[in-house]
Amino acid sequence: MDLTNRRGIITGAGQGIGRALALEFGRRGGHLLLVGRQLPTLTETARLVASAGGTTEILVEDLTQPGAVERIAQTVASWSVVDLLVNNAGNVRAGRLELISDADVHSMINLNLTVPILLTKTLLPTLRQSGKGRGSILLNVASGIALVGMPFYSVYAATKSGVAQFGESLRRELIGTGVHVATVYPGATDTAMMTSQNAGAELGWGRRPLDDVITDLIAALEAGEHEINTAPEGRRAMQQLNITDPMAVDAALAPDLEALELAVRDHRSI
Repeated sequence: MDLTNRRGIITGAGQGIGRALALEFGRRGGHLLLVGRQLPTLTETARLVASAGGTTEILVEDLTQPGAVERIAQTVASWSVVDLLVNNAGNVRAGRLELISDADVHSMINLNLTVPILLTKTLLPTLRQSGKGRGSILLNVASGIALVGMPFYSVYAATKSGVAQFGESLRRELIGTGVHVATVYPGATDTAMMTSQNAGAELGWGRRPLDDVITDLIAALEAGEHEINTAPEGRRAMQQLNITDPMAVDAALAPDLEALELAVRDHRSI
């Protein structure tokens, strides 16, 4: 898969995985629409992309608000090519289900699941048209929690599992159209989104450096992979066990449930 000179959209581009991906595509000569909620963070991403050799436009947008998807489409309507869409924007609120507010439930579902579906739906004709030749890229950022549902992340897991199955189904729907649909499953990654989460390696939440995750992700994209797992080997063992013996995963997690709840109950990016 040729990643050079891509023209496209990255949501949640102000920090973390979104910013890191913007830099990677910028280094390869990309022209990117950076979408996010905060102008200062988007401006910094744009500066870094420019230093790396790419070009950008900025759109400050709360993607959950009415008309947001349409405004993104309008912004790129004059582009001759749109051959990249990265559905990265997301949020999280951890804790016992009965203690999570209805507003936070809706916020996770809207941003993590509804927005990627609607944005993809709106831009798909353009991606398909632009994909004639070397192909367009649709990258959905799911989570390792989509592979192993973790306690106190039930709503977040539901949204990320939904993103994963959306990508799998759409990939099969788009066979032969020139749109390469890929889903990435990052494990716990050392980004700003994790600053309010206090679970460490002793609870199975060892964090990978962002650079390592992005290196694996980009290499997998260049290799033409569709399902991209950036979890460390230890977590992959649990993912495999969850397929073959899910009750064993339950048993392994049970002794540390109280400690895990204390460690993650303040995890919030909403």
